[in-house]
Amino acid sequence: MADPRRAWLQLLRTPGLGPVRMCRLLDAFGTAQRALDASVADRERAGVPLSVATALDHPHDAIAADLEWLDAADNRYLLTRDDERYPQALREIPNPPPALFVLGDPDVLALPQLAVVGSRSPTPQGAEHAFGFARSLAARGLTVTSGLALGVDGQAHRGALAAGGLTVAVCGTGLDRVYPAAHRELAHAIVEEGALVSEWPPGTPPRAEHFPRRNRIISGLSLGVLVVEAATESGSLITARDAMEQNREVFAIPGSIHNVLARGCHRLIRDGATLVETAEDVLAPLSGQLNWTPGARRDTAESSPQTVGDTSYDADYQRLLAALGDAPAGLDQLVDSTGLTVEAVSSMLLVLELDGVIAPSSGGLFMRLSSPH
Repeated sequence: MADPRRAWLQLLRTPGLGPVRMCRLLDAFGTAQRALDASVADRERAGVPLSVATALDHPHDAIAADLEWLDAADNRYLLTRDDERYPQALREIPNPPPALFVLGDPDVLALPQLAVVGSRSPTPQGAEHAFGFARSLAARGLTVTSGLALGVDGQAHRGALAAGGLTVAVCGTGLDRVYPAAHRELAHAIVEEGALVSEWPPGTPPRAEHFPRRNRIISGLSLGVLVVEAATESGSLITARDAMEQNREVFAIPGSIHNVLARGCHRLIRDGATLVETAEDVLAPLSGQLNWTPGARRDTAESSPQTVGDTSYDADYQRLLAALGDAPAGLDQLVDSTGLTVEAVSSMLLVLELDGVIAPSSGGLFMRLSSPH
């Protein structure tokens, strides 16, 4: 029996056969193989141009290499729309990808996800927000999904990993390459604690037109999209618009009126996005779609709820918490007590605040809470 992946790869590799036309063929003929077995005339009647219908009769040279890549490791998958592991959330969006290449754990795609997106060149505060919110939300059980780009995307993935949580990166290239190259190590870490996903076959280079298409998958996989920082004309706003069209929640973090990267978020809030100041602002609207208590940490290995206070913090966090003691303390005092940099302490304070472990006090001080909330 012929490998059924060959028929799918032929459809995916045929020039001019995008998701919409490919779905027309699949709807008309039922399977990829039947679409290839059909006559050129029948393919045309299904809504495919003559040039594309004819090209389907000529096997693509790259299919053997695609199969070789897929078979080279046991964590590489081609999830077609007739595969039970294809994420249900994507089936519900307009123009879903007919198939996904996955590197990592495909079962992660079925878990509740939150997309975290924003500027490729965020402010230091924006980068901290991306890391802190992703870390806090991942600790509460949400899988963090983003696009592996520089800036907010990368910080979101890192925040989820720092929490011991799961993260998904939707790529604009084939999965045999990492773009940007600076995120090679991050991509490897994501494969171990989640998955890389792409609708493009191996060998596909980064192209500008791929990234807007990628964005609909980021939002489509997710229950909602959190925009951290974005200019008024940015890919993050495209993702937010996709989310609205897909009936997903849209969240935005406000910023200074003098920060041009806050203007996109402010526009989203004016248009109805939920203004976000804490992790609970994200969790509350999603509570009806989650199978655990919002604000509780969901253990990804055993799916058993734990309180946020049970989250394990590394040695630097423990040092910072010890420095806080029972009395409120300021940033400078905490830097002196811990020997950490101002940047590190600022970022850690944000994470602890989002986790409900500390709270800001008067005079720019921070205090430990007797019990997390």
